[in-house]
Amino acid sequence: MIVRFWGVRGSIPCPGPNTVKYGGNTSCIELIIKELNHRVIIDAGSGIRELGNYLLKENFTNKKDSIKIFLTHTHWDHIMGFPFFAPMYMADSNIKIFGPRASENNSLEEIVGGQWTYNYFPILHKDLAAKVEYIELEEGIYDLEDGLLLKTQLLSHPIACLGYRFEFRNRSFCTIYDTEPFNNINQIIEFAKNVDLLVHDAQYTKDEYDSTKAGWGHSYIEYALDIAKKANVKKLAFFHHDPDRTDEELDKLSIKYNCYKINSFFAKEKQEIIL
Repeated sequence: MIVRFWGVRGSIPCPGPNTVKYGGNTSCIELIIKELNHRVIIDAGSGIRELGNYLLKENFTNKKDSIKIFLTHTHWDHIMGFPFFAPMYMADSNIKIFGPRASENNSLEEIVGGQWTYNYFPILHKDLAAKVEYIELEEGIYDLEDGLLLKTQLLSHPIACLGYRFEFRNRSFCTIYDTEPFNNINQIIEFAKNVDLLVHDAQYTKDEYDSTKAGWGHSYIEYALDIAKKANVKKLAFFHHDPDRTDEELDKLSIKYNCYKINSFFAKEKQEIIL
């Protein structure tokens, strides 16, 4: 397994001189398993634009391989990059979009595909060249074929949001973000148990969370560390950085939390982790 970060911010893109080191794009993670004939992507924030351009450069869409995109949820910062994802406009692309249904009144396809209307974009969804399929997920276990197993976990967020755990042979990768402390902590610990890499929401510090951020649907760094320690996680990536957090501030936090006896780091755009 290779995990590559294309967007690590929360809430809104924040490009500029103060975010060059860690990056300013919103959530997008690529999971590469060379033995499989499909590419796995988690979330379609603004970071998916550069990922799409990268896939075109390596002619991925011409290899008759499929792209599987797993949306944790449908808040704007996690889907806003879709209209700029180049493979959506390539006739050779076979794209499957997975995610939870956020509303009883609207399907996943209606919510995500609704971006391609003339009110928001100059191209309609029906005119996309790619073959696009939407699959709604609930909490459970899914066989993605070719030996890839997916486990999903409902998280604590204002709308339906899923954590994802991918397992392939003897390697595992887990995402738990856009969530905050809740009474399902034992389920969360079990979900992340012994995982090789955990990407966890760490938008705030505990002081920030306790003072004004409780109830906003995000976690603090100390909570992520606690989950990782109790779940015996091998490596922890702090993710979904606050858009107001500068590179300098993230560097200082990295030094501050280095005292914990766990292999952890603050995720950066284009960073690659081999499992």
